[in-house]
Amino acid sequence: MNDTPGWASPGSAPSDGQEPDSTGTPQPAEQPTDPAGANQPQQPPKWSKEQPPPAQWSAPGPQVPAQTPPPPAPGPGWGGQYPGGQPGPGAPGGWGAPGQGYGGPGGPAGWGGNWGGPPPAAKPGVIPLRPLGVGEILDGAVSTMRTYWRTVLGISLTVAVITETAVILLQGFFLNDTEGSDALSDPSATVGELTRALGDTMLSSGVVLLITLLGTIVATALLTSVTSRAVLGKPVTTGEAWRDARPQLLRLSGLTLLLPVIALLIVGVGTLPGVLVGVAGSGDAGAALAVLGGLAGAVVAIWLMVRFSLSSPALMLEKQGIVKSMSRSVKLVRGSWWRVFGIQLLATIIANIVASIVVIPFALLAAALSGDGFSGLLDSSGGDIGWTFLIISGIGSVIGSMLTLPISAGVTVLLYIDQRIRREALDLDLARAAGVPDYGTEPSGATPGS
Repeated sequence: MNDTPGWASPGSAPSDGQEPDSTGTPQPAEQPTDPAGANQPQQPPKWSKEQPPPAQWSAPGPQVPAQTPPPPAPGPGWGGQYPGGQPGPGAPGGWGAPGQGYGGPGGPAGWGGNWGGPPPAAKPGVIPLRPLGVGEILDGAVSTMRTYWRTVLGISLTVAVITETAVILLQGFFLNDTEGSDALSDPSATVGELTRALGDTMLSSGVVLLITLLGTIVATALLTSVTSRAVLGKPVTTGEAWRDARPQLLRLSGLTLLLPVIALLIVGVGTLPGVLVGVAGSGDAGAALAVLGGLAGAVVAIWLMVRFSLSSPALMLEKQGIVKSMSRSVKLVRGSWWRVFGIQLLATIIANIVASIVVIPFALLAAALSGDGFSGLLDSSGGDIGWTFLIISGIGSVIGSMLTLPISAGVTVLLYIDQRIRREALDLDLARAAGVPDYGTEPSGATPGS
């Protein structure tokens, strides 16, 4: 029997005064006896004449070594003490003691000793197939971009170049009228001039926003397909991603345009009472009421947009309609609103920081190389925006979009997958799709804090 610390078989140690034979079984010392008593051995002079009855105690040899102290108690394991100094149940450190478990030999009690803990979760792709932590979602988005960089950066670069080229051409030929901006900064401008200038500014900003939004829709659709394949460890080309995403592009466009409209309507409804009060003649009260109503509407809009934030991957990956994908997002976010909001906010902050690191130096360089210098960058009424400024700043915007689009799309898709794993055991379907053998027959690894 193995007699290592932490696990000991009961009753395996020999008794005092006995020597084990070749098989390890203790044998009593020989007691030569003579019926006549003639050949009895001489007793040592220090022995008492009254001896215990035969067959109960074995006589010691001629020289008895000093009794050694008992061996130290074994470590946490089966525990207890059996005859012979062996551990048994119920003693401190044994398997019956409170708080003890199946520790490895010499290892700590409970799971996770030298015998190891539960097996880790399968990881066929960029994420393990179990509920994810915040860091794993962010790392999965970056790992997708790093592992499949040709496809990911090719998609985002193509979309960013086309989008930014259209914006530069529109700003250079059609949206570069400075009369409107001059009227907005002129205190002597009439109401008609201010209204016209405000309308032109909103039109130009709306056109630029629409072009950028269309490019974001296409990039999101393609990158959603790439990220979903990366979870399974399967590469995908740009052509395959386009074939997967093309049937859903029209629905995705409708969804992406519908969500901002809903948010604007909610904010507008909140500010409407204040506007009506201001029109009725109470200007100060109307302005205060409009601000409070706008803030309340903004809070409601943010709450609703977070509940709809997983609609895009639901629409693309489940091939759902617009309304159905929105209801699916509401179901997945229910009970996890703050977690989804925090992860989305963190991803947005990281994407904006990355974009600023790239865009700001290019904007400063463009301002330095243009005719007006840095003063023209700070003074919006300094004149027409030159082509030098538009082209150099556009290059910075392309590089920034190329890096931030994969992060934003990847975090949204992985957050959607994480919520489905938590609520619908999607990891089983993903494991079967990835070809992981015998997945689900053993408990997966512990879920990290999230």
